[in-house]
Amino acid sequence: MEPSLGKIEKVDLREVWNHEALDFTKWLAKKENLLLLGGEIGIDIDPESVKIEAEVGDFNVDISAEEDSEERRGIVIENQLEQTNHDHLGKIITYASGHDAKIIIWVVEEAREEHQRAIEWLNENIGEDITFFLVSVELWRIGNSMPAPKFNIISQPNRWAEIIKEGSDNLEEPSETKLLQLDFWNKFKEYAGNNKTTLRFRRTRPQHWYNFALGSSKAHISLTVNTRDNTIGCEIYISKFKNLFFELQNKKETLEKELETKLDWQELKEGKASRIKLATLGDLRDKENWPNLFKWMQEWAEKFQKVFGKHIRESDLVAEL
Repeated sequence: MEPSLGKIEKVDLREVWNHEALDFTKWLAKKENLLLLGGEIGIDIDPESVKIEAEVGDFNVDISAEEDSEERRGIVIENQLEQTNHDHLGKIITYASGHDAKIIIWVVEEAREEHQRAIEWLNENIGEDITFFLVSVELWRIGNSMPAPKFNIISQPNRWAEIIKEGSDNLEEPSETKLLQLDFWNKFKEYAGNNKTTLRFRRTRPQHWYNFALGSSKAHISLTVNTRDNTIGCEIYISKFKNLFFELQNKKETLEKELETKLDWQELKEGKASRIKLATLGDLRDKENWPNLFKWMQEWAEKFQKVFGKHIRESDLVAEL
């Protein structure tokens, strides 16, 4: 008996998103859809940092956000549910400069060849710290199913795929330590997923840290592994908001009582960032002991998420008043 197979059909974008700004931009700004877009291009977009129709002079960028990383690079996303044109090409450059963005994403229905070449030229001639992405969006359905979105990269920085694969800023072969880190985070993700965690995982990379959102764009949780000192850590990383660090430090006694542990409060006076850290011994090379390291990391990341998350959100609410 022959199997019964459905037929894949492409759906007109306007059947689902009638209005670009009112429908598509609002849809894309949701956490799960930014995760879909970010996963396609290899960037973690912090959903808590998202702003819709952010002002740039007399204009408004569709979406502005920050990368969910220690660098907190600025992101602008311009949407165009039609074929690319010169007007929108000029807009993305204007918005990028207005927001001092390092990651510029142009989401379109269809790209004209000259605009694809323009994005390629920008990536080849602008500094390596600024990246342009030209991405198409499609809708597909099978039979009578609900339409499903799909993002396709049309143009991206040269050798971007290799950089993402290695998870570093250089183009050399990943070291033994990097590969060990990647294996560790993959196994930790699998472990936590089997233990009903409240943590939301993103793409794993060969690096010494792994970040989790905290419900605020001002700070995030960072799990770390140190192969030189044979330690692992769980910390609150505050990229540039020293006032938040001082606010939390004023609550030191309360926070440490709620967590039932002493913390290492690092103001890091020489830079903009600061951190609040807890560390313990842990040898990354001892794979047999990984389950114990995973257990420690999951427990403390969830505690930090609950306790610090509450206090930081309260701080954000006070700041808005």
